Amino acid sequence: MDIEILEDLGFTNAEIKVYIALLELGTATAGPIIEHSKLQNSVVHMTLKKLINKGFISFIKNGKRNIYQASNPRHMLDYIDQKKEQFETILPELLLKRETAKQQSEVITFRGIRGIRELLLELLDADGKEYHTFGSSIKSLMLGDAFWTSYHKKRAAKKIQAKLLFNESLREWCDVNAYPKTTYKFTKSGFEPLTETIIRHDKVGIIIWVDNPIGIIIHNKIAAHSYDSFFKLLWNGSKE
Repeated sequence: MDIEILEDLGFTNAEIKVYIALLELGTATAGPIIEHSKLQNSVVHMTLKKLINKGFISFIKNGKRNIYQASNPRHMLDYIDQKKEQFETILPELLLKRETAKQQSEVITFRGIRGIRELLLELLDADGKEYHTFGSSIKSLMLGDAFWTSYHKKRAAKKIQAKLLFNESLREWCDVNAYPKTTYKFTKSGFEPLTETIIRHDKVGIIIWVDNPIGIIIHNKIAAHSYDSFFKLLWNGSKE
């Protein structure tokens, strides 16, 4: 199971291990949880308290012992909705602080899978109704099928039309996972680029698809126009 999704939701590694251990055990005292999760005694007891406070674990007293049980995983959806509502109350203030900042960086760097996901979401929020990409390769799938499918559904919902110039290695994947509001073209096989470039209005995102990916966003209208002109040159010279 991909526990990174739970980590992205703010759960610690210990919380994930303890919760999953209890799901698999059904009901249990601390001893079996410690054995099943392979965590230290003190870590398990501390984590159990945290999960009880969050509402993901309940317990009953049996003499001097506590017998624990994991809540229904569907309750996590309620937890996520609650956190989203809480965040939305302060979002306008956070956006205002960003917009009124004295200095706005023209270049922002990102690192790691989480960082690249943040880069992509930042580009999705840029102005304009076109999304142009060139250089994407099979390595980009390290972000996960679910992420890419969700990402391009969000793009389509914003009525942003995409032109994606992918490497030939992604053709078979695209046949199965076609995105809405998208036109595809493919470069010839034999060269697998590590660098992907995405142009969105006045922003350019550049991703280097190494094992620990690196990315930058350049927020500059002239640079974006230059990159987009190069994209159109490549696009017009490529085949469906």
